[in-house]
Amino acid sequence: MATTHARRRTKRGETEPSPPLERYEKKRDFSITPEPAGRKARRKKPARLSFVIQKHWARRLHYDFRLELDGVLLSWAVPKGPSYDPAEKRIAIHVEDHPLDYAAFEGEIPPKQYGAGSVIVWDRGTWVPVGDPREGMAAGKLLFDLHGEKLAGRWELVRIAKPGDKSEQWILFKKRDAWARTLSEFDVLTALPDSVIAKPLGALNAEDGDKESVAVLDEDPATAVKRAPRAPLPAKLAPQLATLSPTLPAGTGWIIENKFDGYRILARISDAGVTLFTRNGHDWTRKLASLAAEIEKLDISEGWLDGEIVVLRDGVPDFNALQNAIDGHRNDAIVYFAFDLPYLEGRDLRSLPLVQRRAQLAALVAERTERVRFSEAFDAPATQMFQAACQLGLEGLMFKRADSPYVSARTQSWLKAKCKLRQEFVIGGYSDREGSRTEVGRLYLGVYADGELRYTGGVGTGWDSAAATDLRKRLVKLQVDKSPFSTEARASRRWGGRRATAVQWVKPTLVAEVEFSEWTPEGHVRHASFKGLRTDHAAKSIRREAVQTAVTPHGMAAIKVTNPERVIDKTEGITKVELVRYYESIAMLMLPHLKDRPLSLVRAPEGIDAPTFFQKHAETAMPGLTERPASLWPGHAALLTADSAEAIVAAAQMNVVEFHTWNSTARDIDHPDRVIFDLDPGAGVAWETMLEAAMLVHALLDELGLQSWLKTSGGKGLHVVVPLAPQHSYDEVKAFSRAAVQHLAATLPQRFTARSGATNRKGKIFVDYLRNGFSQTTAAAFSARARPGLGVSMPVSWEQLPKLKSGGQWTIRDAREYLSFQVADPWSSYWETPQMLTDAIERLS
Repeated sequence: MATTHARRRTKRGETEPSPPLERYEKKRDFSITPEPAGRKARRKKPARLSFVIQKHWARRLHYDFRLELDGVLLSWAVPKGPSYDPAEKRIAIHVEDHPLDYAAFEGEIPPKQYGAGSVIVWDRGTWVPVGDPREGMAAGKLLFDLHGEKLAGRWELVRIAKPGDKSEQWILFKKRDAWARTLSEFDVLTALPDSVIAKPLGALNAEDGDKESVAVLDEDPATAVKRAPRAPLPAKLAPQLATLSPTLPAGTGWIIENKFDGYRILARISDAGVTLFTRNGHDWTRKLASLAAEIEKLDISEGWLDGEIVVLRDGVPDFNALQNAIDGHRNDAIVYFAFDLPYLEGRDLRSLPLVQRRAQLAALVAERTERVRFSEAFDAPATQMFQAACQLGLEGLMFKRADSPYVSARTQSWLKAKCKLRQEFVIGGYSDREGSRTEVGRLYLGVYADGELRYTGGVGTGWDSAAATDLRKRLVKLQVDKSPFSTEARASRRWGGRRATAVQWVKPTLVAEVEFSEWTPEGHVRHASFKGLRTDHAAKSIRREAVQTAVTPHGMAAIKVTNPERVIDKTEGITKVELVRYYESIAMLMLPHLKDRPLSLVRAPEGIDAPTFFQKHAETAMPGLTERPASLWPGHAALLTADSAEAIVAAAQMNVVEFHTWNSTARDIDHPDRVIFDLDPGAGVAWETMLEAAMLVHALLDELGLQSWLKTSGGKGLHVVVPLAPQHSYDEVKAFSRAAVQHLAATLPQRFTARSGATNRKGKIFVDYLRNGFSQTTAAAFSARARPGLGVSMPVSWEQLPKLKSGGQWTIRDAREYLSFQVADPWSSYWETPQMLTDAIERLS
């Protein structure tokens, strides 16, 4: 492309364009680097142009933004990465073109090579230029649409470099459209940090995931139900809610369903009959009596169903028709699509994977009645299904993690993707249709924020004459003299005519569902269309719908963080919300190290600079955590465990900084399944000495026939962990660890000590075997530490040991970025290596 390539001088003194990939080739030694060699693609004009964004940790982290054009990848280095926030103008440095093969490159560029460091494919997809892209490049203004796995919508690149500048700087930013989100609502870099090619560390894959998880997912549904805990049928049940996602979720393990254009209904089945509840807990059984009778035909004597009621027109849900059916005396046209089964016949199924709950539900529904149907899943690529759904006029799609439990909260294990923006608004006023005093012409809308009703624009289409008349009759009864909006409804002047009386304010009690194309910069809806009134949502509950939290590989719960900006570490200015977001981002990686294991929690209500305290028991309410039976540890209060990703995040919201765990699980509290050697340096011990000490401990354990794994402590030291079969008593395990440490201290007394206390450790390393006693705990893998900087206990491989810089090398601010480049889990075989101590004890004696 002549406009972007350098030129070189010929023998005659003329200039001609350099080969398009000459700069790329000159910068690299392809006998050393694994990067693809520079060959321009020779192919016909592609039907779709590709784009790729590579996350590149060289001297510093940055994102390489690449667009296919004329057989090469036009490339920009974006130090801060892309943002969905139109206000975020990100510097993008135009660099050399790359070959198309580079789009699939992931790996390590060796030291001393250009761009040395780690590379992953962070996003990929297709792009559509707006106008001629060659002219745009020449003019320094490139407008385009992205269709990626993480990025979507309209974007722009604008050149800001001046002639003679050393580097060609551009800016990359998001245009305002339906995909735009403020940075506070959604930070795509922290929410989706991993590769779209390599399986993220810790991600579930039914083909090669951990064997226990795969076995559970493949278990016969009827057998799975039998192992679910027994529980009385709850009188009420709050539904699981989905989070609106700006992009289609990447990776495997998602169940894709239709997003029904209807009302959420939960059905409680008992000896007393069927009771139907809305999502807010209102009893609609009398309104839907004929549907309740249909549900009674199912072969269920006790349980809860979760689903959606709709009225179908030509096979597609019609929201207006549903409203008419509900309001009318005959509602036999209403169909119930069931999609979940939280309870069944005395069993609480909420902890079972969704795929098993759905399999059991499908067998129960099984075409027993035309009006109660199973919500089928689609077995097709997400992008293909979403395009088809939109073309059919459907509202959108639901994406649910196959392995997710049922949680009565808004979660990110359930996501919703909408073909068009659509949500509920509070009606705060109306004006008559021009030339009519019986029909409404426009509604004035708002949402609540900080306790105030804020104006968000109006809607003037989407109803017929009969609906317009009915709306006006309802609104006339609610008229008030003053505007209910806290912000000025400018639209009243624009649409209300010359007379101020053209707008009639009303009590903000009615809720309208509205479809629209986008949010304007002022926070108003554009191209809005009325879909109907919602009677199942309270007006005070209506908020602007947006992405709630980060999206992890398995999904996460949305949770309100109280006092989010409170500084909890004054040395680094780290806030509470940063800690919560960290635990949200690594919860699924951390969970195997916590699940079923009694906890000791370090809580810091006023931050780590103020007094902190340990909590082992359920002395105060800790939402999300599991309270174990007091009989587990007689004479003590109930122990706590964190058995879900949601529990980890909820604990962080409750000011938990550190998670410490027992060496045994609640399933077998008296028999530890690991032994831990905590290398704790005394004053004056150099870090190089710590590295050597860890290797010596590793060598001793190897001599004893025991495999061991390594992690940083998050503080000053290192942890060496030996997995065990839970066969030995705590006394046996502690005695073994004491003997091993005494052997080290006797063999290398200048390096090690077997005695605790500051005076004994001066210039030496105390290998803490006391951690292996009953009820003793150690900081868990991925736990933050309540120390300046909030270091993180990070699992590493033994090969990484010489490269470690400190026990607190990673903090909550950079740990997730580091993990995003980790394809292989250094502890993957830890879980499959139960070991006995019998031979090792004999060798030490």
